[in-house]
Amino acid sequence: MNISTKRAFLDTEDGQILYCISGEGAALVLLHQNFRSIDEFRELIPIFAQKRRVIAMDLLGLGDSDKPPRMYSIPEYAQTVIWLLDELGIKTASILGHHTGAYIAGEVAAAYPERVEKLIICNVDDFNEEEKAAITNEFTQGSLTIKEDGGHLIERWLDRASYIGSAELKHRWVLDEMKCFGYPWYAPLAVINYSLFMKERFRLIKCPTLILSGLEDVKQLEKLGFSKPENRRFILEVIPHGKMVEIEDGTICMMNQIPEEISKQVIAFLDRTGI
Repeated sequence: MNISTKRAFLDTEDGQILYCISGEGAALVLLHQNFRSIDEFRELIPIFAQKRRVIAMDLLGLGDSDKPPRMYSIPEYAQTVIWLLDELGIKTASILGHHTGAYIAGEVAAAYPERVEKLIICNVDDFNEEEKAAITNEFTQGSLTIKEDGGHLIERWLDRASYIGSAELKHRWVLDEMKCFGYPWYAPLAVINYSLFMKERFRLIKCPTLILSGLEDVKQLEKLGFSKPENRRFILEVIPHGKMVEIEDGTICMMNQIPEEISKQVIAFLDRTGI
């Protein structure tokens, strides 16, 4: 079944937000991770759109959305989700977020509980002070500088080579990264700031919640010194009614790499009645 996808822009005081809509039925919002865009859900959207109205958006500062004139916080990103739902006349929706998108999805559920039916949060970590410092250093001292010899292109390609298998997916990822060069690291710094009160906020989440954890993803974070496997267990303490599913072959790219497995878990959860 061929389902068309419509692309459009939402006007905000801080710039335009690109979004797309596909399918019909109950609404499902998809929120991507840092450096990615709607493209993170390219493989998943056609699957979800067979049964649902799927809405995906490029976060401000990323993808083809405008770069905001100031740093954005996770609560402000959550507000942009509500703006989009209001623009589309959608009163309630389920939300799926991955990495950065997961923190935003969780904040939407905490701040606007009447707007969220079900929540799917993927690859969410807590951080100790050492890990926060490592991430902050990476995303303040790291380079998003355009180099005269084009060296930044191969640097980003090689940086992704160890855990993104196909050249085609590396190409898509690097294209998204190139759109961020010359601008601040909006999303990672928003996550670090949010982590200071994340547990307090996530305790407010009362809707049915599915937690997906890619085991290969957390291994990669551990190699970088950003997180550890045990950092994922906090989520069941603050959202005790949540169900965690570990995805053995789930990497940072699992939305693109194993869409059949991800969609199977998500669709079963969305179709299930009750918590």
